[in-house]
Amino acid sequence: MDIFYPVAWFTHWFNFSVLRLEESSLLGEAVNFFIYDSIKIFILLFGIIFLVTFIRSYLPPEKIKKILARRFEFIGNILAALFGIITPFCSCSAVPLFIGFVESGVPLGVTFSYLISAPMVNEVAAVMLLGLFGPTIAFLYIASGVTIAIIVGFILGKLKLEHLVEDYVWKIKAGDDNQVIKLTIKERVVDSLRYTKDLVKKVFPYVLLGVGLGSIIHGYAPENLLTQIAGKNNLFAVPIAVAIGVPLYSNAAGTIPIVKSLIEKGLPLGTSLSFMMAVTALSLPEMIILRKVLKPKLLAIYITILTLGIMFTGFVFNTIL
Repeated sequence: MDIFYPVAWFTHWFNFSVLRLEESSLLGEAVNFFIYDSIKIFILLFGIIFLVTFIRSYLPPEKIKKILARRFEFIGNILAALFGIITPFCSCSAVPLFIGFVESGVPLGVTFSYLISAPMVNEVAAVMLLGLFGPTIAFLYIASGVTIAIIVGFILGKLKLEHLVEDYVWKIKAGDDNQVIKLTIKERVVDSLRYTKDLVKKVFPYVLLGVGLGSIIHGYAPENLLTQIAGKNNLFAVPIAVAIGVPLYSNAAGTIPIVKSLIEKGLPLGTSLSFMMAVTALSLPEMIILRKVLKPKLLAIYITILTLGIMFTGFVFNTIL
């Protein structure tokens, strides 16, 4: 039985018995989608963020930096991309993360693998995809994002572009990494709960916005409209999806409800994932923040390679699925 069956039962009862909406109406479908997905995503968000935060309390930043600073070609990119999955990232954290990694001796290419993976692939989005679409799509989402992060970071590392990082970044002295704070399990649980509550408060408005847009698409968008505009046979569908996603600002959790509605309306999986990756990894606000530490040429190279990687992923998924 679906673990979210109680949520589905409650939503159905509330919408069609309490609110007395018509099940076959567009409004009924849209409202049912909004309430069900909002509750379901909230449960997933709170549970998985708490679990990952608790586990992450045993991985101090200084340990992560020391591991990534080991100059094993390609291995460092792989480790950085995997670390990106379980660590928080938003536009406001891009600058301190970049500075912290670079000043700690982490190679530039490895740092980029992390910066790409962290927003593009996160534990919340993976669990939400698992709950909404099943293990296959969740795995493809993780595998594609990590692969892009590894390859793009490796390429940028090979280009030796350290001179294109703003000069002040190299002048910042490393902090004291010798301070290790030992916490009890109870303290870790309390800290994890506090962090989870704060993060959910920040993230959930985006989720509600995404679910709201998704419910409108789910209930009111014509069945064949999106398929005609950006269908599988449209060569420009993936670039269009990426171009639309760039000006938007959201996280993966906020875009997944929209992606779900787009897929249900006939948009190919590859095109949908390209849209989500563009929103989370190429958003204009994050590029503005990154400009504080990257010179224009390096930022342009980063955007170009990442865009090509996202579009390649979209084309591949549209071809094989």
